[in-house]
Amino acid sequence: MIVCPNCNHQNPESATQCEACYTPLPVTTNCPNCGATIQEDASFCGQCGYSLKPPTGQATIAVNPDENAIPEPLPSTAINAPSPAASAPDLEPIPSAPPSVTPPPIPSTPMAAEAEAESQIPEVPPSAPPPAPPAPAGNSATQLQLEQASLFHVQTNSKIELPSQLSVIHIGKPGGAIPADIDVSGFPDSSVVSRVHADIRVEGGIYYLEDVGSSNGTYVNHTPLPPGNRHRLRAGDRIALGKEDKVTFIFQLS
Repeated sequence: MIVCPNCNHQNPESATQCEACYTPLPVTTNCPNCGATIQEDASFCGQCGYSLKPPTGQATIAVNPDENAIPEPLPSTAINAPSPAASAPDLEPIPSAPPSVTPPPIPSTPMAAEAEAESQIPEVPPSAPPPAPPAPAGNSATQLQLEQASLFHVQTNSKIELPSQLSVIHIGKPGGAIPADIDVSGFPDSSVVSRVHADIRVEGGIYYLEDVGSSNGTYVNHTPLPPGNRHRLRAGDRIALGKEDKVTFIFQLS
């Protein structure tokens, strides 16, 4: 059965959208390394940690050599060749104009001298406005996350803040193939929790819970969460790691 991540309705394996709320269902596949059931868009296997991303290659840009070709210079004979106008027959010289007569200077008045002095004052260019302060550098993904998420442990009344700098938060115990970001080994009845138990993924400020192949399962609001499926977390959701509701957390946003 495929559990809807929106309304937790159980759908048949061949369903592509939820029968209750018509939400598109996540597509699952098998890990090529260990065969565990995982989501098709997962970047690594939650059971064995196998990386599912293909190696990236470096693209090359082809350059047309003809576009960057430098034209050959013209021969000097073509540059220095006389124009057709140079071979025209000699013409009779044009008589020179009579010498120009410079008019006598006009005596200046006090007002004319003052206007001339003002015209000789150099113009001062306007000062440029001060540059705008640079925008503060930061991670755009962190700016989208305006609320702080946390897990409230019901059995001990303790609160665990979720790391805001991580997009994938691993929940489990030490000794697993993937180190746990949230270690629950110190809580009572932690024996029901697997070393690699569940993940909380952050995408665009939205939190999703996914079981990554635990031995005793993961439950959301007393409903089992199948491995490979993920549930969108909302404030107040009850998360149980393992059976019998022994290790229970309440998802909170503040």
